[in-house]
Order: sequence, then C-alpha cells, then structure tokens
Amino acid sequence: MPFRRSVLALAALAPLTAALFSTGVLAQAFPAKPITIVIGSTPGSATDGLARSVAAEMAKATGQAVVVDNRAGAFGSIAAQYVARAQPDGYTVFMTTNTTQSANPHLLKKIAYDPIKDFAPVSLLARGYLALVVNPQVRASNVAELVALAKASPGKLNYGSGSSSAQVATELFQQSTGTQFNFVPYKANPPAVMDLVGGQIDLMIVDLTTSLPQVKAGKLRALGVSSARRSPLVPDVPAIGESLPGYEFGYWNALYAPAGTPAPVVHRLSSLVRDALATPAVRQVIEQTGQEASFMGPEELAKFQIGELARWGKIIKAAGIQPE
Repeated sequence: MPFRRSVLALAALAPLTAALFSTGVLAQAFPAKPITIVIGSTPGSATDGLARSVAAEMAKATGQAVVVDNRAGAFGSIAAQYVARAQPDGYTVFMTTNTTQSANPHLLKKIAYDPIKDFAPVSLLARGYLALVVNPQVRASNVAELVALAKASPGKLNYGSGSSSAQVATELFQQSTGTQFNFVPYKANPPAVMDLVGGQIDLMIVDLTTSLPQVKAGKLRALGVSSARRSPLVPDVPAIGESLPGYEFGYWNALYAPAGTPAPVVHRLSSLVRDALATPAVRQVIEQTGQEASFMGPEELAKFQIGELARWGKIIKAAGIQPE
C-alpha cells in the first residue's frame, strides 16, 4: 500500500511538474523572434523617444530586433485597439500613457478597447509632473496668492490646455481650492504656452518640458510643481502640495501586452524593461522629457492603473466634463 500511494502521489504531481517546466522553458526561450513596440504617437514625441531607447536596450539584452511601430491618432486609441487584438504571445506590446489607460474611457464617448480587460500590465517606466505657470502680469508669486486672486474674481482668470493631463490637473486644482477659472481649449500644449507668454491666457498647469524653457527665459513664472514633493528636476520650485496638502497629479508611461499573454512572458518582458531603465542611456532620455524613471512590475502596475482610472473618472465627473 505505501508503494501504491507513492506511485499515485507522483502521478498526481506529474501535470504540475510538467506545467512548471513548460512555463520555465517558455520564459527562457522568449524572445525567439523580433518584438514590436506599438505606440500611439508620432516620431519625435516623448513616448517615441522613450520607446526607441528602451527598444535599443532590449535588443542588446536579447539579441533580437525590437522595433517601434508608430500608430498615431484618436488620442492613442488606434494603437490601443491594434494591440488589444494582437496575438497574445508577447511579440506585440503597447507602450502608452495615462491618456489611453485613464483618460480616454472618461473623455471619449466610444472607444474600441477596454483599458483593463484587454491588456496584461507589464511595467511602469516613468512618471512625469507638471508646473503651475502664470504670465508675469498675473499678480501672484505663489500658490496662495493665486488662490486669493482667483477667489476675489471668480471666472476672470483664463487657463489653457492642450492635453488631458493639463486639463484634468487644473480641474483638480480648482476642486481642491474652491476656485473657478475660465477654460480655453487648445489642440496641443505648445501653442497654449505661447499664448500664455503673449498674455492671451493667464495660467496653465502643463508638463515641465513645455513650460520650463519659458520659465528659465523669464517669460513665465512658475508657482509650483504637481508632485507631492519638490522635483529633483526643478528643486527651486516648491511643490503645490506644500501650500495645498494632498494635491498631486502626474502623467506616466507604461508597457502592456495583449490580455492572455502567458505570465512567464509578461514577467520576462518586465525584467527586460527593469534592466533597460537602469541604463544611463534610457535614464537620460527620461530626464530630457521632464520625467523620472519609475519601475513597477505587472502586479503593482495593475493596481496602480485601476486606481488611476477611478481617480481620473472622479475628477472629470466632478468637473462636469462631457465625453466627446
């Protein structure tokens, strides 16, 4: 009887052992052919630069070609839909931002993908923050003075935005301070910043890359950054949270695979991203775009994205922004 029980126990363990062996072999064998990183922006964009720098490091590490496929349009939705329908084998992945994964579901009436169900989170790569900047003619040298000025004349100050991050960051600021600004929409942030310099609008909360050159040139005044603490990129500018406790808002880049991609492949991709982020070349690209390298693995990214999706929805709903 003991011998028979031993045989039965080994037989029961056989499928589990085979499964563990096969997943281990799968992870070691991947990648066996070129990988395509799909992005929803044009060549020369910040996401494009990050994708190409990470692709170069992944290619070095694996000996396989890693190419970047630009599928711009519809606020990244074209690229998102393409990857969501791709073969879930890890050879077609999606490098994107909070626009497709947190903003679009609340700002667009219809999208042909589900940001949660259609993707397997791989890695967070970088996080960026924004600067609260004003035209020098605005009589405010810090956040408290801007709030006081806005409350004294509700709806008189105009803010511009050419991205979902810039708009939602400013809406959160208004909700947090009880202020009311007049919204002026733009197709992109750079022309909005130029109008801010020219005095056509009064303020913006916009990415550091776009705003800091004008601040350094003395054409705009920076009142704060949207991180919880001061950014190492601009240590002399206080965090908005220093005078408005709890305020924090940023944007981010992350990598996703199609839903159903085997876990060993997802984790292999994640380890390749982690190693790429540790290289000086990739970190330099990230810093040049006003961001900070910030790695999260698959499980942590999944929780982070769910929280971000809910947070964006709450801010957008409270602001009364209607999907278009």
